[in-house]
Amino acid sequence: MKLSEQWLREWVDPPVSTDELAERLTTAGLEVAGVEPVAGPQAGIVVGEVLSVAPHPNADKLRVCKVHVGQEQPLDIVCGAPNVREGMRAPTALVGAELAGGMKIKKAKLRGVESFGMLCSGEELGIEESSEGLLALPQDAPVGEAIGDVLNLDDVSIDLDLTPNRGDCLGIAGIAREVGVIYRCPVNPPDMPAMEPAVADEFPVEITAPADCPRYVGRVIRNVDPSAPTPLWMQERLRRSGLRSISAIVDVTNYLLLELGQPMHAFDLEKLAGGIQVRRATQGEGIALLDGTELTLDADSLVIADGNGPVALAGIMGGLSTAVSEQTRHIFLESAHFTPTAISGRARRYGLATDSSHRFERGVDFALQRRAMERATALLLDIIGGEPGPVIDVSSEEHLPQRQAIGLRPERIKRVLGMSVAPETVTEVMTRSGASVVEEGDRWEVTPPSFRFDLVIEADLIEEIARIVGYDNVPSVAPRANLEVRTATESRVELFRMRHLLMDRGYHEAITYSFVDPGQQAKIDPDEQPVRLSNPISADMAVMRTTLWTGLLKALAYNQNRQQGRVRLFESGLRFRRRDGATHQTPTLAGVVAGSPYPEQWGSPQRPLDFHDVKADVEALLGLSGDPDQFTFVPSRHPALHPGQAATVQRGDRQVGSLGALHPSLLKELDLTGPVYLFELDAELAAAGRVPKFEALSRFPAIRRDIAIIVDEGVTAQAVRECIGQASSDVLKKLELFDVYQGEGIDSGKKSLALGLILQAASRTLTDTEVDALVDTVVKALGRQLGADLRG
Repeated sequence: MKLSEQWLREWVDPPVSTDELAERLTTAGLEVAGVEPVAGPQAGIVVGEVLSVAPHPNADKLRVCKVHVGQEQPLDIVCGAPNVREGMRAPTALVGAELAGGMKIKKAKLRGVESFGMLCSGEELGIEESSEGLLALPQDAPVGEAIGDVLNLDDVSIDLDLTPNRGDCLGIAGIAREVGVIYRCPVNPPDMPAMEPAVADEFPVEITAPADCPRYVGRVIRNVDPSAPTPLWMQERLRRSGLRSISAIVDVTNYLLLELGQPMHAFDLEKLAGGIQVRRATQGEGIALLDGTELTLDADSLVIADGNGPVALAGIMGGLSTAVSEQTRHIFLESAHFTPTAISGRARRYGLATDSSHRFERGVDFALQRRAMERATALLLDIIGGEPGPVIDVSSEEHLPQRQAIGLRPERIKRVLGMSVAPETVTEVMTRSGASVVEEGDRWEVTPPSFRFDLVIEADLIEEIARIVGYDNVPSVAPRANLEVRTATESRVELFRMRHLLMDRGYHEAITYSFVDPGQQAKIDPDEQPVRLSNPISADMAVMRTTLWTGLLKALAYNQNRQQGRVRLFESGLRFRRRDGATHQTPTLAGVVAGSPYPEQWGSPQRPLDFHDVKADVEALLGLSGDPDQFTFVPSRHPALHPGQAATVQRGDRQVGSLGALHPSLLKELDLTGPVYLFELDAELAAAGRVPKFEALSRFPAIRRDIAIIVDEGVTAQAVRECIGQASSDVLKKLELFDVYQGEGIDSGKKSLALGLILQAASRTLTDTEVDALVDTVVKALGRQLGADLRG
């Protein structure tokens, strides 16, 4: 939001300098991003009147002008501007003056003709970025008067960086209110009397979407002169606020946008058919906007329509078909209140960003429309003439925002701010802010004004008091709290330990968005219905992630696209899933691996990554629990994983996580270089461990017996381990699988497993008879349960 300081001081004029004003606005929460002069140097530049224009004898594009600048004799000035004419009044730089670009004016000879000054454009004064000719001044501008006095160039433009909750300050009126509250000085807005109708003409208005547009104010103005120029003072105020002058009608609507913060629009009345209807668009309906953009509208877009279809995208931009032009003679002026929810996100969806949508998205005063209409009517009549009709005000009171009283307690103020605030100060701050204040005992009932959408709860009112009193005046008090030392749970593995283990194994931690692309999410986790955002940042961040793989695969693609061949990433964060009508947030640890298992080196040859490399990383994580044997890996299927290379991690009957190779179709669709392996664990389930327990080493010797069995190749090592564990006693201390063989001497579809059984008793030496009996029991159990044969 840019504004002219002179304009602001016409409304409110505190006895402080520009720098002090900028600093105080910033400390009050209205950050001043910059303060800059509205024009360049002006010394030696005066109003000049062109008395005559003659052709240059030696140059076709130059003219020799006699210019009266208030001195005894007129000056001869050579000028090349295409719009110079006799009788024109324009800024004239005298010899010795310095222009905005740093050029100093000297007596010069141009193509043989002496020139004693320079007629100036707005660009040369530093008030326009580019100009095609001289800056034409009003014919009543005093000749010889300093240009700075005529154009009021002793001014600065203040650039405010407002937070989204302060939509009420997107206008001179709102900033003036703030300054008035801060400095306890009066605010003097210009007179805005109601304009008496000169004609009885009205135009039908119907609101079929009152929840989106609870108030629509309009007025017919006939017999206007659209060719009338915008006054220079208005052009200057628009320019100093960052807007260029377009035409008198458009400039007045823009002026009201800047002055009161109320977006307005003018239609060519003769181009409207039937009447105005405020409604939702029909799906697929089209409209051409003022900037030439052609849109196909969604059904949830709010439009202003007539009998032929949409004529404006409500609160965003008008339509081209009903735009005012030089041929316009009658206009229909609009001033409406659109709710923020009806406008929010619509402009961004269509690739638009307008001053109007910026204000409606943040909230426009719902009591402002009629006052803005009267103010705009008065300005239009002064500039372009015309005959106004009566004001048309169509409102739905039940859909207008309701202002609820908020209780404000002195003890709560003291608790939040750490200091007491005098009751009269509280009342004054609230009253000057526009609120209605009723004292009830030792508390206040405060009803926020119609323009303050950010005052909803008691804490908002306390913040308002702190802003106005001044944050610098709030004492710095160290907080006191009764701290309770919580004991660490030994049986739990902390997340930081898991993260450090993965970093020790060569992983890098990634942090990705919880908001993801719905399309990509559906490809990776199609079985889960994600939680949709009501107002997403963008279309590709519209749902909450149901798995961390979505963001990690995007990060992998980013790295591979930058020639990173070996990538090992992990992330810890929340995933969001719907269960029984509620959203559950699950702490999760996930990873993605691509490239070779080890960095390139001389000690071992390069080989492709495989399932067991990633399984080893997961086993290392689960090993932190102190009881890795309670976790089992079970072959499974997952839509995102390769069939045959996918497994779930089980802890009893609970699923801890999944791992496997990325499905080939996804690998191709995501344009990734494979193979790519993924894992994801429920961090809470994986973190549950076992408290270490001391057990003395046995003083008696251990005995090892090796056996080789032949089983079907589909039998897993886990099944063999479980079978032996059930068949043996507590003297089996360790079981090792040290060889797997398929080939000569082994039938097709079979495999040989070599197992080492390490046996040891705690209180005695085992005898050969006991060991042989235990081994025989194990072999029989393997044969009975798994169809295993002892290999000869």
